[in-house]
Amino acid sequence: MKTTTPTPILGALLLALCCGSAIAAPAEHQELEATLHAPFQADTGTRRTFHLSFHYPGLERPGTIDWSLELVNPQGRLAQRWRGSRAFSGAPLPATVTWNGRIGTAPAPAGLYRVRLRAGLRGDHEPPVEQEWQIAVGSAPAPRMPAFAPLPGARDLENPAAMAPATGALPYTVYLANLHSQSNHSDGGAELTECKGSQDPLKAKYGPEAAFAYARGRGLDVLAVSEHNHMYDGSDGNAPNADPAAAKALYQAGLASAAAFNATRPGFLALYGLEWGVINNGGHINIFNSDELLGWERNARGELMADTATPRNDYAALYTLMRERGLVGQFNHPAQQGQFVVNGVPLAYTPDGDQAMVLCEVLNSSAFSTNDRETETRRSSFEQACNRLLEAGYHLAFSTNQDNHCANWGASYTNRTGVLLPTGTALTRASFIEALKARRVFATMDKTSQLVFTANGRLMGSRLSNRGPLTLKAQFASTSGKRVAAVAIMEGVPMRGGTVTQLSSLATTTFTPTPGQHFYYAKITQDDGNVLWSAPVWVTQE
Repeated sequence: MKTTTPTPILGALLLALCCGSAIAAPAEHQELEATLHAPFQADTGTRRTFHLSFHYPGLERPGTIDWSLELVNPQGRLAQRWRGSRAFSGAPLPATVTWNGRIGTAPAPAGLYRVRLRAGLRGDHEPPVEQEWQIAVGSAPAPRMPAFAPLPGARDLENPAAMAPATGALPYTVYLANLHSQSNHSDGGAELTECKGSQDPLKAKYGPEAAFAYARGRGLDVLAVSEHNHMYDGSDGNAPNADPAAAKALYQAGLASAAAFNATRPGFLALYGLEWGVINNGGHINIFNSDELLGWERNARGELMADTATPRNDYAALYTLMRERGLVGQFNHPAQQGQFVVNGVPLAYTPDGDQAMVLCEVLNSSAFSTNDRETETRRSSFEQACNRLLEAGYHLAFSTNQDNHCANWGASYTNRTGVLLPTGTALTRASFIEALKARRVFATMDKTSQLVFTANGRLMGSRLSNRGPLTLKAQFASTSGKRVAAVAIMEGVPMRGGTVTQLSSLATTTFTPTPGQHFYYAKITQDDGNVLWSAPVWVTQE
């Protein structure tokens, strides 16, 4: 892999930070990861194999993993259940379940089914991890979709002929991003042949310059290197002898590397920022546009290892600081319980948080994947937690990223976050942040597909008042010949704290909402099982 040799100054910073004495702490990624790969179509005939995977970095004591796998029919009723238990050390543990395509003795009726995994450590007080995916049984008519030509992408800017918009086309260009990754400025950046998980802070081979170059070479338009904010002292815990000046200088060096990369490579955006927080009783938030290091850790002399103090796990205070400074953030791989707590309430809403938080990760590929062929099957969905945040009152668009800790930035799977910028607007940090604030975003598991959602012609991310009928339209385009297998128009109510439900299975849906506040988003499943999520629209029905 081609990379950039660190400058002598940067090398000195890494040496000063990484090699002092440090007190070990629990692994930053110390939580159960349970993933389910459910083939959308049968492997052969009517048979298919479901692949389960369990991983718990830093598990302190071996135990037993208990899991159940449920098949839910198109009417929402349980059709079949499998259960299992395995001795579990925390190391990656695979399991498989083969289904013969029958329910009892009869072939399963055709339709769209859901496969739901629940897994947890025996004796653990944490709620089980849940993952759910849709599968197709038999054949069903494809839903009718409105005509929609794909919007131009960043590569089309190099071909003026390709930029000629179709009649009635939206005046936007789509930029494909991976908005969650690490380098050796925290616990990422390891060579693929050596990457076994989270790296010791500041000690791996590759830094942000290598990450930006790699992602650009793999066809991405945007890469965010989001370093753990509490590892700039060279430790996953406390480093009593760490130098705060070196920690702050390393963060500034990362910002400078992104700026230098952008200055010589127009059409690609290198972002350098923070992944703020800890997993245990906390939650991770990406902050994309902070020019200062935010943190809480101090060395033995009481010196703050950051530019600005932000108390650990005080999310209300963080949201306020972000609003005051115009910072924008993303909820990373949110759990439904025990994270982003304010006044004892998980996933709690604050007005400042609503101003600052713009994205919620709906899906990630495995953070420790060494796959560089875009075929990783270990993927985690966080749609239920994102829906709870929307129901709490947050105005969030969905994103999907890779959380790369190995040197495969953007290459483990085909998922991307699509961001719409007005055609002709230069791709800069400022223009990109404005697009995020407008929630002109869709999340896709297939980088060759697009989803644009409108409400009475108003683009996804909009907030509007409405009288009378409302027309919601999900518009899909694929440059690789993919087709739509299923459409779901989802509906919720801000600040209700309830459950998001499916409103319609039609790509164009016209109805009159009940008076009050609502949000709607589109979810498209392709004929290969890959899913796309639009940003919501928020509607006040008068």
